[in-house]
Amino acid sequence: MRKWAGNPWAVLVTVSLGFFMTLLDLTIVNIAIPEMIDALGASLDQTLWVVSGYALVLAVLLISAGRLGDLWGPRRLFAGGVALFTLASVACGLAPSAGLLIAARGLQGLGAALLGPQTMALIVSVFPAQRRGTAMGVWGMVAGLATLSGPTLGGILVSTVGWRWIFLVNVPIGVAALVLTYLVVPDVRNGRSRTFDLVGVVIATAALFCLAFGLQEGERYGWGRGDLGAAGRRCRAGRGVPRTPAREAGA
Repeated sequence: MRKWAGNPWAVLVTVSLGFFMTLLDLTIVNIAIPEMIDALGASLDQTLWVVSGYALVLAVLLISAGRLGDLWGPRRLFAGGVALFTLASVACGLAPSAGLLIAARGLQGLGAALLGPQTMALIVSVFPAQRRGTAMGVWGMVAGLATLSGPTLGGILVSTVGWRWIFLVNVPIGVAALVLTYLVVPDVRNGRSRTFDLVGVVIATAALFCLAFGLQEGERYGWGRGDLGAAGRRCRAGRGVPRTPAREAGA
Protein backbone atom coordinates (compact mmCIF):
# COMPACT_ATOMS: atom_id res chain seq x y z
CA MET A 1 0.00 0.00 0.00
CA ARG A 2 2.98 2.34 0.20
CA LYS A 3 2.68 3.43 -3.41
CA TRP A 4 -0.93 4.50 -2.77
CA ALA A 5 -0.08 6.65 0.25
CA GLY A 6 -1.02 10.21 -0.57
CA ASN A 7 -2.44 9.26 -3.98
CA PRO A 8 -5.36 11.64 -4.62
CA TRP A 9 -7.61 8.95 -6.10
CA ALA A 10 -6.93 6.57 -3.21
CA VAL A 11 -7.83 9.40 -0.83
CA LEU A 12 -11.02 10.02 -2.80
CA VAL A 13 -12.03 6.36 -2.52
CA THR A 14 -11.37 6.42 1.23
CA VAL A 15 -13.36 9.56 1.99
CA SER A 16 -16.14 8.40 -0.34
CA LEU A 17 -16.56 5.21 1.70
CA GLY A 18 -17.11 7.20 4.87
CA PHE A 19 -19.34 9.75 3.14
CA PHE A 20 -21.40 6.95 1.57
CA MET A 21 -22.21 5.47 4.98
CA THR A 22 -23.47 8.72 6.45
CA LEU A 23 -25.87 9.48 3.60
CA LEU A 24 -27.01 5.88 3.28
CA ASP A 25 -28.24 5.99 6.88
CA LEU A 26 -30.45 9.00 6.13
CA THR A 27 -32.77 6.89 3.97
CA ILE A 28 -32.13 3.21 4.70
CA VAL A 29 -33.94 3.28 8.07
CA ASN A 30 -37.31 4.44 6.71
CA ILE A 31 -38.10 1.09 5.16
CA ALA A 32 -37.68 -0.76 8.48
CA ILE A 33 -40.07 1.30 10.62
CA PRO A 34 -42.84 -1.38 10.87
CA GLU A 35 -40.32 -4.10 11.77
CA MET A 36 -38.69 -1.94 14.46
CA ILE A 37 -42.08 -1.17 16.01
CA ASP A 38 -42.93 -4.88 16.23
CA ALA A 39 -39.49 -6.05 17.42
CA LEU A 40 -38.90 -3.36 20.06
CA GLY A 41 -42.46 -2.72 21.15
CA ALA A 42 -41.90 0.93 20.32
CA SER A 43 -44.46 3.61 19.65
CA LEU A 44 -44.62 5.32 16.29
CA ASP A 45 -43.21 8.54 17.79
CA GLN A 46 -40.23 6.67 19.23
CA THR A 47 -39.56 4.98 15.93
CA LEU A 48 -39.76 8.25 14.05
CA TRP A 49 -37.13 9.65 16.43
CA VAL A 50 -34.86 6.83 15.28
CA VAL A 51 -35.03 8.50 11.87
CA SER A 52 -35.11 12.18 12.84
CA GLY A 53 -32.66 11.99 15.77
CA TYR A 54 -29.82 11.09 13.43
CA ALA A 55 -30.60 13.92 11.03
CA LEU A 56 -31.04 16.39 13.89
CA VAL A 57 -27.63 15.73 15.46
CA LEU A 58 -25.95 15.73 12.05
CA ALA A 59 -27.45 19.06 11.03
CA VAL A 60 -26.76 20.78 14.35
CA LEU A 61 -23.08 19.79 14.69
CA LEU A 62 -21.95 19.96 11.06
CA ILE A 63 -20.58 23.51 11.17
CA SER A 64 -18.79 23.05 14.49
CA ALA A 65 -17.21 19.81 13.29
CA GLY A 66 -15.88 21.56 10.21
CA ARG A 67 -14.20 24.13 12.43
CA LEU A 68 -12.67 21.40 14.59
CA GLY A 69 -11.21 19.90 11.43
CA ASP A 70 -9.42 23.19 10.77
CA LEU A 71 -7.98 23.11 14.28
CA TRP A 72 -7.01 19.45 14.71
CA GLY A 73 -6.56 18.33 11.10
CA PRO A 74 -9.12 16.79 8.75
CA ARG A 75 -7.59 13.30 8.79
CA ARG A 76 -7.84 13.07 12.58
CA LEU A 77 -11.47 14.22 12.61
CA PHE A 78 -12.35 11.97 9.68
CA ALA A 79 -10.83 8.91 11.38
CA GLY A 80 -12.55 9.74 14.66
CA GLY A 81 -15.88 10.20 12.91
CA VAL A 82 -15.58 6.91 11.03
CA ALA A 83 -14.65 5.03 14.22
CA LEU A 84 -17.53 6.56 16.20
CA PHE A 85 -20.02 5.97 13.38
CA THR A 86 -18.96 2.32 13.06
CA LEU A 87 -19.19 1.65 16.80
CA ALA A 88 -22.55 3.40 16.95
CA SER A 89 -23.76 1.22 14.06
CA VAL A 90 -22.91 -1.87 16.10
CA ALA A 91 -24.82 -0.39 19.06
CA CYS A 92 -27.81 0.30 16.81
CA GLY A 93 -27.79 -3.24 15.46
CA LEU A 94 -27.69 -4.74 18.97
CA ALA A 95 -30.02 -2.26 20.71
CA PRO A 96 -32.59 -4.09 22.90
CA SER A 97 -34.96 -1.14 23.29
CA ALA A 98 -36.20 1.90 21.43
CA GLY A 99 -34.54 4.32 23.87
CA LEU A 100 -31.11 2.78 23.42
CA LEU A 101 -31.60 2.69 19.67
CA ILE A 102 -32.42 6.41 19.61
CA ALA A 103 -29.32 7.16 21.73
CA ALA A 104 -27.13 5.07 19.40
CA ARG A 105 -28.58 6.89 16.41
CA GLY A 106 -27.60 10.18 18.03
CA LEU A 107 -24.02 8.88 18.30
CA GLN A 108 -24.20 7.93 14.63
CA GLY A 109 -25.22 11.50 13.85
CA LEU A 110 -22.25 12.79 15.83
CA GLY A 111 -19.87 10.53 13.92
CA ALA A 112 -21.38 11.61 10.61
CA ALA A 113 -21.03 15.28 11.58
CA LEU A 114 -17.36 14.78 12.46
CA LEU A 115 -16.40 13.06 9.21
CA GLY A 116 -18.67 14.81 6.73
CA PRO A 117 -16.96 18.23 6.41
CA GLN A 118 -13.52 16.62 6.31
CA THR A 119 -14.26 14.78 3.06
CA MET A 120 -14.38 17.96 1.01
CA ALA A 121 -11.43 19.47 2.90
CA LEU A 122 -9.26 16.45 2.11
CA ILE A 123 -10.31 16.38 -1.55
CA VAL A 124 -9.44 20.05 -1.98
CA SER A 125 -6.10 19.52 -0.21
CA VAL A 126 -4.83 16.54 -2.21
CA PHE A 127 -6.14 17.28 -5.71
CA PRO A 128 -4.54 19.93 -7.94
CA ALA A 129 -6.82 22.71 -9.05
CA GLN A 130 -7.31 21.33 -12.57
CA ARG A 131 -8.61 17.99 -11.26
CA ARG A 132 -10.79 19.14 -8.43
CA GLY A 133 -13.85 19.44 -10.65
CA THR A 134 -13.65 15.77 -11.60
CA ALA A 135 -13.05 14.75 -8.00
CA MET A 136 -15.99 16.78 -6.74
CA GLY A 137 -18.14 15.26 -9.47
CA VAL A 138 -17.31 11.78 -8.18
CA TRP A 139 -18.00 12.97 -4.64
CA GLY A 140 -21.41 14.26 -5.70
CA MET A 141 -22.16 11.02 -7.55
CA VAL A 142 -21.43 9.05 -4.37
CA ALA A 143 -23.83 11.29 -2.46
CA GLY A 144 -26.61 10.70 -4.98
CA LEU A 145 -25.97 6.96 -5.13
CA ALA A 146 -26.04 6.61 -1.34
CA THR A 147 -29.29 8.55 -1.00
CA LEU A 148 -31.06 6.66 -3.79
CA SER A 149 -29.84 3.20 -2.85
CA GLY A 150 -30.95 3.47 0.79
CA PRO A 151 -34.58 2.32 0.39
CA THR A 152 -33.65 -0.46 -2.07
CA LEU A 153 -30.82 -1.84 0.05
CA GLY A 154 -32.91 -1.45 3.19
CA GLY A 155 -35.77 -3.42 1.65
CA ILE A 156 -33.44 -6.24 0.63
CA LEU A 157 -31.84 -6.45 4.07
CA VAL A 158 -35.12 -6.28 5.99
CA SER A 159 -36.76 -8.97 3.88
CA THR A 160 -33.78 -11.35 3.95
CA VAL A 161 -31.67 -11.05 7.13
CA GLY A 162 -33.69 -8.70 9.34
CA TRP A 163 -33.93 -5.01 10.20
CA ARG A 164 -30.84 -4.97 12.44
CA TRP A 165 -28.63 -5.45 9.40
CA ILE A 166 -29.52 -2.03 8.04
CA PHE A 167 -27.12 -0.81 10.74
CA LEU A 168 -24.65 -3.70 10.85
CA VAL A 169 -24.00 -3.37 7.11
CA ASN A 170 -22.01 -0.23 7.96
CA VAL A 171 -19.44 -2.17 9.98
CA PRO A 172 -17.32 -3.65 7.13
CA ILE A 173 -17.51 -0.35 5.23
CA GLY A 174 -16.43 1.59 8.31
CA VAL A 175 -13.55 -0.78 9.12
CA ALA A 176 -12.28 -0.56 5.53
CA ALA A 177 -12.52 3.25 5.54
CA LEU A 178 -10.70 3.48 8.88
CA VAL A 179 -7.84 1.22 7.79
CA LEU A 180 -7.46 3.08 4.49
CA THR A 181 -7.45 6.41 6.32
CA TYR A 182 -4.20 5.58 8.09
CA LEU A 183 -2.68 3.88 5.03
CA VAL A 184 -3.34 6.40 2.25
CA VAL A 185 -4.71 9.68 3.63
CA PRO A 186 -2.03 12.28 4.44
CA ASP A 187 -2.17 14.42 7.55
CA VAL A 188 -2.84 17.70 5.75
CA ARG A 189 -2.58 20.94 7.73
CA ASN A 190 -1.98 24.48 6.54
CA GLY A 191 0.21 25.42 9.50
CA ARG A 192 -1.73 28.56 10.39
CA SER A 193 -2.70 29.10 14.01
CA ARG A 194 -6.46 29.18 14.56
CA THR A 195 -8.73 29.90 17.47
CA PHE A 196 -12.01 28.32 18.48
CA ASP A 197 -14.89 30.74 19.09
CA LEU A 198 -16.71 28.84 21.83
CA VAL A 199 -19.44 31.47 22.27
CA GLY A 200 -20.11 31.56 18.55
CA VAL A 201 -20.23 27.76 18.36
CA VAL A 202 -22.72 27.59 21.23
CA ILE A 203 -24.94 30.23 19.63
CA ALA A 204 -24.77 28.61 16.19
CA THR A 205 -25.45 25.16 17.64
CA ALA A 206 -28.44 26.39 19.64
CA ALA A 207 -29.86 28.24 16.63
CA LEU A 208 -29.44 25.24 14.34
CA PHE A 209 -31.00 22.96 16.95
CA CYS A 210 -34.07 25.20 17.26
CA LEU A 211 -34.42 25.45 13.50
CA ALA A 212 -33.93 21.73 12.80
CA PHE A 213 -36.11 20.64 15.72
CA GLY A 214 -38.85 23.03 14.68
CA LEU A 215 -38.83 21.79 11.10
CA GLN A 216 -38.96 18.15 12.19
CA GLU A 217 -41.36 18.38 15.14
CA GLY A 218 -43.34 21.57 14.49
CA GLU A 219 -46.23 19.79 12.82
CA ARG A 220 -46.51 17.27 15.66
CA TYR A 221 -46.89 20.02 18.26
CA GLY A 222 -48.96 22.32 16.05
CA TRP A 223 -46.51 25.21 16.35
CA GLY A 224 -47.74 28.25 14.41
CA ARG A 225 -50.73 26.47 12.96
CA GLY A 226 -53.30 28.80 14.51
CA ASP A 227 -51.39 31.98 13.77
CA LEU A 228 -50.70 31.08 10.14
CA GLY A 229 -54.25 29.87 9.63
CA ALA A 230 -55.72 33.08 11.05
CA ALA A 231 -53.41 35.20 8.90
CA GLY A 232 -54.47 33.27 5.82
CA ARG A 233 -58.15 33.70 6.58
CA ARG A 234 -57.68 37.46 7.12
CA CYS A 235 -55.92 37.79 3.77
CA ARG A 236 -58.65 35.86 1.97
CA ALA A 237 -61.29 38.05 3.59
CA GLY A 238 -59.42 41.22 2.68
CA ARG A 239 -58.69 42.07 6.29
CA GLY A 240 -55.26 42.81 7.65
CA VAL A 241 -54.11 44.21 4.29
CA PRO A 242 -53.01 47.86 4.31
CA ARG A 243 -55.41 50.04 2.38
CA THR A 244 -53.55 52.11 -0.18
CA PRO A 245 -54.99 55.00 -2.26
CA ALA A 246 -55.25 52.64 -5.23
CA ARG A 247 -57.29 50.15 -3.18
CA GLU A 248 -59.50 52.95 -1.85
CA ALA A 249 -60.19 54.14 -5.42
CA GLY A 250 -60.98 50.61 -6.51
CA ALA A 251 -63.34 50.17 -3.57
